[in-house]
Amino acid sequence: MIKDNFGRTISYLRLSVTDRCNLRCFYCRPCQSRFMPHETILSYEEMIYLLSIFSEMDVQKVRLTGGEPFVRKDILYFLNRVKTTLPDLDMRLTTNATLIAGKIRALKDIGIKGLNISLDSLDRHKYQRITGMDCLDNVMASIRRCLNFGIRVKINVVALKGVNDDELSDFVNMAMELPVDIRFIEFMPIGHKTLWQKEHFWSADDIVSEVQNMVEIVPAPFSSLNHGPAAVYDLVEGQGRIGVISPLSNHFCGTCNRFRITADGRLRTCLFSDNDFRLLPLLRSKKISKERVRIVLERAGLQKPMGHEIMGARGSSEKSICSRIMSSIGG
Repeated sequence: MIKDNFGRTISYLRLSVTDRCNLRCFYCRPCQSRFMPHETILSYEEMIYLLSIFSEMDVQKVRLTGGEPFVRKDILYFLNRVKTTLPDLDMRLTTNATLIAGKIRALKDIGIKGLNISLDSLDRHKYQRITGMDCLDNVMASIRRCLNFGIRVKINVVALKGVNDDELSDFVNMAMELPVDIRFIEFMPIGHKTLWQKEHFWSADDIVSEVQNMVEIVPAPFSSLNHGPAAVYDLVEGQGRIGVISPLSNHFCGTCNRFRITADGRLRTCLFSDNDFRLLPLLRSKKISKERVRIVLERAGLQKPMGHEIMGARGSSEKSICSRIMSSIGG
């Protein structure tokens, strides 16, 4: 197992397969930036090798992120290889769902049980302003197709005061009608040249309070297995659920169980910290054994910080916590 100095055990890995994306959401990629050179990106074989090491160290769940995972060539081949090589690994994906329409049956056949779909607006014109693309109809059709194939869907909504707070009732109605989790994530001041502003902050408590004024909700039963940061509520008379993720107003660092690997093979022990460990040279060296890589992962675990302490220590004039843009961090 990988443990840190606070008694936390790492059982969950977020692996970015690419920093490229076909959308340009203003909070994720707010500036012109160069993509990582191809030769610096982890190959699929290197990713599978790394996943096998993590699996041997009792990491039970991996979420593949980006950028947008489905812009990478042969992604279905990779997913199938992972499932074949590591059948006991719980593998999930986060996607914007703009490129999956013709791949949903294949995802089901491979054994993908759930998708997290980023969707910040249910209004077509607003969606286009946020993302730079007119793809909302395509996304909504893919969500319904996923549900028809029995793939569980969680909708991730970045909560933006003055941007999408007027759509709360629309999202609640969606959860009433469809068996989906809709999770509102507090907007965080993360990434190079972030456009985070205090006036855009919409707290999790305010969201829950407003939902309670619309419909009856009750806390969902808690599951401790690879638990995530979301506080989830069942809709008493609806098919889906509402969740909130509160990294700013009510941090969950004390139970954080995750590592992040960027597409260029850098291990980040905390989303809020720019300290990372370069794994790519280790994976490409014939002199470095699997046991040596394990030792590096164990030592990295011992340096995992409490993210809220980094948040609290940042200067009042400093807007961003991290120097890399969010799409290169990998979520």
